[in-house]
Amino acid sequence: MARQQPPLYEVHEAAGASFTDFGGWDMPVEFDSIRTEHSAVRESAGIFDVSHMGEIEVSGPDATTLMQRLTTNDVTALDPGDSQYSTITDEDGIIIDDTVVYRLPDGTPAGEAVDGRLAAGEADGDHPAYLFIPNAGHDDQAYTRWVEYRDDHDLDADVENTTDAWAMFAVQGPDAPDLVFDAVETGSGGIESTAGGGDAAAVRDLSKFQATHAEVAGVESWVARTGYTGEDGFEVVCPAVDAEAVWNAFDCQPCGLGARDTLRMEFGFLLSGQDFDPEENPRTPFEAAIGFAVALDTEFVGRDALAAQQEAGVDETFTGLVLEERGVPRHGYEITDGDGTTIGELTSGTMSPTLNQPIGLGYVDVDYADDGTEVAVAVRGEEKRATITAPPFID
Repeated sequence: MARQQPPLYEVHEAAGASFTDFGGWDMPVEFDSIRTEHSAVRESAGIFDVSHMGEIEVSGPDATTLMQRLTTNDVTALDPGDSQYSTITDEDGIIIDDTVVYRLPDGTPAGEAVDGRLAAGEADGDHPAYLFIPNAGHDDQAYTRWVEYRDDHDLDADVENTTDAWAMFAVQGPDAPDLVFDAVETGSGGIESTAGGGDAAAVRDLSKFQATHAEVAGVESWVARTGYTGEDGFEVVCPAVDAEAVWNAFDCQPCGLGARDTLRMEFGFLLSGQDFDPEENPRTPFEAAIGFAVALDTEFVGRDALAAQQEAGVDETFTGLVLEERGVPRHGYEITDGDGTTIGELTSGTMSPTLNQPIGLGYVDVDYADDGTEVAVAVRGEEKRATITAPPFID
């Protein structure tokens, strides 16, 4: 089956990017080098093409009920323009995917993607509309799950998979806010902001996990103060047909998925399909240390199983470690007690470009999960000393 390509595939190819298969997409893995791109984000700014992420829009009288039933966080806590991290779980509380859910501003009109306004239908105070972001290659699965649940429970909601209509870029790093503010100020002019004071003022006023409509380089876009690197920054969703204009509006280091991976590992962020997988590594939010994304006082698929697990406690938990000897911890390496007994398994690992130390993420028996606990990692059959270190690994 042919892999999907982001709207700017040829632009990235001309810029010398190398590509990798990720979630069925041909995505840039690096432009210059992972270390160069990683350092740019930590020290100044970088831009990532994350158009492989999905976009599902939900609207209508029962949109809130549908979102509440199929995500674990409390969507009723969202005001217009707010977002939240959440998970999608099965009846057993196993994570199918993690996601960010946005409540779209009231008054967002229905329309085609080229109009630059996200919404499957009219959003107003009585009938909120939502956008949620499945991980790469999961958009069809999420769309089907939402539609089937809606139909099985006779809910009145419109569900649209608009992934192909949009491009998505992440501008991240200490200098990212100024870059985004400048791009909005030079391109503003068409949309009345939900925060007041025009596009530029609305974007400047955004706190973490807030978003608004704004023009970026003259292109009507959805601008969110979110990201996956641990740094300040924004994610910009724009019509695919205008992707190149928006990409070129940011004069900073282009970055690939290689640097995105090392950056997220330094902060201990989960990667769907690697740090959890419903088939190969089934985990619940409580095991994955993201219980903050679970609102047990709401009714969602998997709620009863998770309530029981919270009461009983978990046997293993997601945490990090630093390898104290030469080597690089990798996905699938066993974590041991130093005397040959397996107590867990790594799901991610790298040589931290910031710390120049080998770091790993994974699941470990709760009896060994305290910070500072001495453990070992079996690297090619040899136990190497390591220390449990809860992420983030850097300030």
